[in-house]
Amino acid sequence: MLIWFLPLFLVFLLIGLPVVFGLLAAPGILLFLNGQERDITLLYRNLYNGMDSFPLMAIPFFMLAGEIMNRGGITHRLVEFSQAFMGHLRGGLAHVNVLSSMLFAGLSGSAVADTSALGSMLIPAMEKQGYTRRFAAAITAASSVIGPIIPPSGIMIIYAYVMGESVAALFLAGLVPGVLVGVGLMLLIKVMANRYDFPVASRRYSWGERGQASLKAFFPLLTPVIILGGILAGVFTPTEAAAVAVFYALFISLFVLKTLRFAELPDVLGRAGLTSAVVLLLVGAAMSFKTVVSLSHAPQQMADFILSLTENPLLLLFLINLLLFAVGMFLDAGPAIIILGPILGPVFTGMGVDSVHFAIIMCVNLTVGLATPPMGLVLFVASAVSGERVTTISRAIVPFLAVEIVVIFLITYFPAISMTIPRLTGFAN
Repeated sequence: MLIWFLPLFLVFLLIGLPVVFGLLAAPGILLFLNGQERDITLLYRNLYNGMDSFPLMAIPFFMLAGEIMNRGGITHRLVEFSQAFMGHLRGGLAHVNVLSSMLFAGLSGSAVADTSALGSMLIPAMEKQGYTRRFAAAITAASSVIGPIIPPSGIMIIYAYVMGESVAALFLAGLVPGVLVGVGLMLLIKVMANRYDFPVASRRYSWGERGQASLKAFFPLLTPVIILGGILAGVFTPTEAAAVAVFYALFISLFVLKTLRFAELPDVLGRAGLTSAVVLLLVGAAMSFKTVVSLSHAPQQMADFILSLTENPLLLLFLINLLLFAVGMFLDAGPAIIILGPILGPVFTGMGVDSVHFAIIMCVNLTVGLATPPMGLVLFVASAVSGERVTTISRAIVPFLAVEIVVIFLITYFPAISMTIPRLTGFAN
């Protein structure tokens, strides 16, 4: 009977119940009906235990660092830097949008923060230059999914916590896939720009002006270097790296660039705390949900079902990508990873797929789901920022999603794309 927890959870989602309550109510009701009142206590106790983790402290720290840099005007400097190098191209502001997302990804690791920060700045600017608002919102939402792929990444921290993987290995494995998504989007923009005669954003900058823009962006762009460099060199753990990122963001915003005032810090802390609370509650609830997954023997049943379809690992990877893409349409990436990771991970590692490689497949696929209708979170954020309806943005984003799906399958069937850097640095076999 416990196996019905997942359909019941989906019913709760369809009627509009918040994800956190659905994750707790669905298994709780079934445990009660099954006469397992003692396990209900375990379920709700794990809500706290799921959040009480040192590695998970990295998530609120990274979110705070991203909020500080956004409020401190760092986003504007990244856009200026991107425009200095790409603004003269046809469709320049669309290219700037994608490149800015790639750079911002190294600061916050959040697709929502990316959409909100860059969208509020670039969507009006693109509309003023002649782009339709739905196109501007769509490219902003599509490029924002790069945020959780290029390190630091909150989603990868969650996966590492649940599955016992190395955070450093996942961070390194996400570098090339993240860049590949960005390059793919830019190539599509180039094709669309020539076909639809997109406007040129600005004149061609001189190398001197590009140097000035680079100097302005130097300190923000140093953030991912400090984070990754410190982790790889063994100077600090990922959690400590997140705390260092907050200190660095505060220092450059308050004292170097002087773009943030002390009076603004309470609001910055409040916004970061609220966002972190939402994420950590989701993680805690999903860990409780995971308890019922193990009690229901769903992992074994799922493994048997998958292996009954075919024993060809290449075909299974194709089917699992379709499953993950469908899941990403309705469920946020964090809870999806916690629920499906323990079920699917052991199946594929048992078939010889490298655990880090499968982690990247899963993380990138579910991250793209953040921009996938009907429930993609960044679609709603882009709608709020642009004023366009979600359905309108959903139609405009389809070509960009197609590019991202192609990248997912490239990552799936060519492991070297994601695994070369972790192997060269000794963080993967």
